[in-house]
Amino acid sequence: MRVGIVARRGNDRAAALAAEVREHLRESGAQVWIDEATADTLAIDGHPVARMSDCTLVVSIGGDGTFLFTAREVGTTPIMGVNLGEVGFLNATSPADALAELTRELDHIEHEGEPRTRTVPRLRVSGEDISLPRALNEIVVMGDRGPGRGAEFTIEIDGSEYLDSHADGVLVATQTGSTAYNLSEGGPLVHPDVPALVVTDMAATDPMPPLVVDRDSEITITVGDGDTAVVADGRNRAALAAPATVTIGVADEPTRIAGPPLEFFSALDKLD
Repeated sequence: MRVGIVARRGNDRAAALAAEVREHLRESGAQVWIDEATADTLAIDGHPVARMSDCTLVVSIGGDGTFLFTAREVGTTPIMGVNLGEVGFLNATSPADALAELTRELDHIEHEGEPRTRTVPRLRVSGEDISLPRALNEIVVMGDRGPGRGAEFTIEIDGSEYLDSHADGVLVATQTGSTAYNLSEGGPLVHPDVPALVVTDMAATDPMPPLVVDRDSEITITVGDGDTAVVADGRNRAALAAPATVTIGVADEPTRIAGPPLEFFSALDKLD
């Protein structure tokens, strides 16, 4: 059994917990790979995070940003998130419970061959000269000329027009991402068990309310003018030269989350 560990960079608490988790896993008989940045801090050998797609389980230690990074790199490999952030919608395990939860997962792997997981969708975006990794939270098509300037956008849902307006951008979120950037743009909260996507315009001249659509919907966004960009999970960006059209939908490969179930309503109490 091989288990990967990815800890938040530059965080002493995350590195210390990673060392503790590593020792616990090694005592349990698992082979352990730790990310290169954390390994440097601990003065041990490390591995590229992308290589951890070969692991049985990957442990992400940090906030949602660390989890998103890990998910992007390891694909469908199960990830158990240990929460060092303030909210932790993706990281359901507390540091105090990390070793006990890992023991449960290791026992399950030993008897069943894999950890217990729940799947959450990821988004794919396609368009001419667009190549971006799958997004767990959201994909944003936005004006690339500064806030308040934006571009002309047309949104179609399964071929039917929903919006035609000047806007700062258009945000498409999964139910997982409804608590992230979507929320700050006035989009609704969506329970994790609801198979839906949220389409939210960003400061449109002729706005429409945020729209919740079926998870299998195809969302087509046409940019009529201006220099724009497509951004996946706030990290990966691709330039888009208008006029241009992109299509957003659910990818075939989901993210698999291991560990205890998310206490969604308890996490909501931590939102400001």
